[in-house]
Amino acid sequence: MISSCLRIHLILLFAGMLTIPLAAADDDAGSIFIEGYTNQLSYQPGEKVALHLSSSEPQYTVEITRRGPENKTVFKETRTNGAAYPVPENASSHGCQWPAAFELTIPDSWQSGYYNVRLSVADRGGKFIQRNSRSAESNLFFIVRAKQPGSQTKILIQLSTNTYNAYNNWGGSSLYSYHGRANLQGHRVSFNRPLAGQFANWELPFIIWAESNGYQLDYAANSDLEFHPELLKHYRLVLSVGHDEYWSAPMRDHLEQFISEGGNVAFFSGNSVCWQVRSEDDGRALTCWKQWYNQDPLFPDGDHRLLSTLWSHHLVNRPENQLTGVGFLYGGYHKSHGQFMDGSGAYQVHRPAHWVFEKTGIKQGDEFGGKDSIVGYECDGCQFEMKEGLPVPTFKDGTPRTFEILATCPAKWAPGDSLWYDRFEKDRVGAAVLGMYTSGGTVFTVGSTDWAHGLRGKDPVVQQVTKNILDRLSK
Repeated sequence: MISSCLRIHLILLFAGMLTIPLAAADDDAGSIFIEGYTNQLSYQPGEKVALHLSSSEPQYTVEITRRGPENKTVFKETRTNGAAYPVPENASSHGCQWPAAFELTIPDSWQSGYYNVRLSVADRGGKFIQRNSRSAESNLFFIVRAKQPGSQTKILIQLSTNTYNAYNNWGGSSLYSYHGRANLQGHRVSFNRPLAGQFANWELPFIIWAESNGYQLDYAANSDLEFHPELLKHYRLVLSVGHDEYWSAPMRDHLEQFISEGGNVAFFSGNSVCWQVRSEDDGRALTCWKQWYNQDPLFPDGDHRLLSTLWSHHLVNRPENQLTGVGFLYGGYHKSHGQFMDGSGAYQVHRPAHWVFEKTGIKQGDEFGGKDSIVGYECDGCQFEMKEGLPVPTFKDGTPRTFEILATCPAKWAPGDSLWYDRFEKDRVGAAVLGMYTSGGTVFTVGSTDWAHGLRGKDPVVQQVTKNILDRLSK
């Protein structure tokens, strides 16, 4: 969340954020590279994708593959208009401003999904299979929304694209200091620069499991909740998976309205809706001042509702609990950041008779998910007290009155995280909380980033709980 997140840095590196030299020879020949970004995060069939590229070689290949249980390559073409462009000093905050080199209209036949774009180049006249040749590649992505939203499925998964960008340090800075240029933290991040993201670590395992088990999903970007809220009326269930940390006020407004009108949401995620961001440049940049909220240009105005800091900060006064049922203030880390490093990584069940646990055979006090450490990395919880041996919310932290705690696992903030927040109890032990509330529609949460790892590991309880949620809340 706030501390140095080496694990995320490695995820981004291995996901293809950086140009990867595949072979090296003749060092005096100069570097070889290709990188790029798209002009939007998501598209519908019939819309045009523009790739903004910078390449050391004139000849390059674009290969587009839909990721899922089977990686399906839908396009591959080699072109010869590659050119190298400089990286502006403010690329991380205001983008690269490279021209569009490649355009493609999305065919109607392309299924809604996450599409990986593999860019590759080679010297030696572009002959890719040649001894002693040098080559390089990089990856980017875009999302295809449904041509007719909700016509094939009532489940919409909105991918955590804001969080991808928040951790992206390409060009200088992210919204974190640990891997920023000169260890400086950025306060504005642009989508107009190479971006690979965190998809492979959390959302992809969930999608592989869901689509392999017959669940069709429609896809969207985080920002589609802000800029295309009309999508929501076509669905019964909206999903958040993995690490869905950065949300704008319009995103929340539109999803909360969806819930109030009877729509359902499942947060198979943790650290969710933690930081408020403001979209700029028509959604092509995000601003977030985080712990430096008093430097936010909105701070002197006195109206702090849109202050770009913790949603749960007392100045914003709109804790994420009001949406998700849980929040990071009463959660923290488990098996991460030095907290509960010898923890079980499992939930302890408190109310096994709830329909969420149907067909699991689980009993009160049983634990599940430990083999795959499904409680891990970052966790969300709520303030609660024990009554007759069971946890009950106090409802003092914004958690809705109908919220019921079904399972928990201990979690705690790292010591350095709480130094800047004047209303945090520094030694408080929280919990990852799995629970549910109903207010118009139903909202389910697992309170952990790593739930999808249990699906990847084929944990029978994790699979059955996920099926129960998808089957009931999508109807």
